[in-house]
Amino acid sequence: MRIISGILKGNIINTINHKNLRPTKNQIRETLFHWLENKIQEKNCLDCFAGSGALGIEAISRHAKHVTLIEKNKKIFHNIKNNIQRLNIQNITIINIDTLHWLKKISKIQYDIIFLDPPYYKNILQKTIFLIKKNKIIKKNGYIYIETFRYNEIQYPKNWIVKKKKNTKKICYVLYSSC
Repeated sequence: MRIISGILKGNIINTINHKNLRPTKNQIRETLFHWLENKIQEKNCLDCFAGSGALGIEAISRHAKHVTLIEKNKKIFHNIKNNIQRLNIQNITIINIDTLHWLKKISKIQYDIIFLDPPYYKNILQKTIFLIKKNKIIKKNGYIYIETFRYNEIQYPKNWIVKKKKNTKKICYVLYSSC
């Protein structure tokens, strides 16, 4: 997988074969970062289900100030860590922990942009959204990107406004703004 644009454009993000790893497709990543084009510079980002690390690394490539990556699986975590070291990225923090556990215990940390692309087969997206709202983890006028199975029934906070939305045959991806 290659970094699409920015200062790291063209560099490869090494991935591993793992049943729980489903990297965001290049076309979807390109669309997402086109949506965020003038919004990501000097912003603090959180990727709650880092997986390949592609969303966070792409954000850094496009001049995000700092990215926090959360990844539960140790093998996947180490793969991301190796990519970060190989690419010599300094402004990324990667944490090997369950996202829900981490979201429950953090306080007074707010992010400008949050990426939510959890495993589709687990029912954790709704719980994650609840914790982000409850603990006020997204800044006012921040952005929340959600990628999920197209037919999932999810309830979103009333103060999250849909800015952009697209569907493929199986995937729905949406950019929200928090008011």
